[in-house]
Amino acid sequence: MKVVKLQDVLGTEQEVDGGNWISRRLVLKKDGMGYSVHDTIIKAGTETHIWYQNHLESVYCIEGEGEVETIADGKVWPIKKDEIYVLDKNDEHLLRATTDMRMVCVFNPPITGREVHDENGVYPVDED
Repeated sequence: MKVVKLQDVLGTEQEVDGGNWISRRLVLKKDGMGYSVHDTIIKAGTETHIWYQNHLESVYCIEGEGEVETIADGKVWPIKKDEIYVLDKNDEHLLRATTDMRMVCVFNPPITGREVHDENGVYPVDED
């Protein structure tokens, strides 16, 4: 059994500032669960291009509001508190925050913890 407190992650290498977002990585690949879990703040007024070519992601909004636009079809999905969106096809998308949004993100496969988006919005694959 493992218990992780958000307060113990704040200010450590598991708190990553990506510019438009701050991700507090709670469960990582090293934990051996087969997925990773992040508590992420998306900053109000930002737009972030994301394309997890190597990961599937589920995102549960616990605070704030914004929208997700899928690039392939231009469809816009409003997102607000108590809603989840699932990127089940490695969907390339734009994430826009109207207000600060607090999201719980689950990645499969798990990430190692220091990843940030590359120029295409992708997290690299960890080959280990």
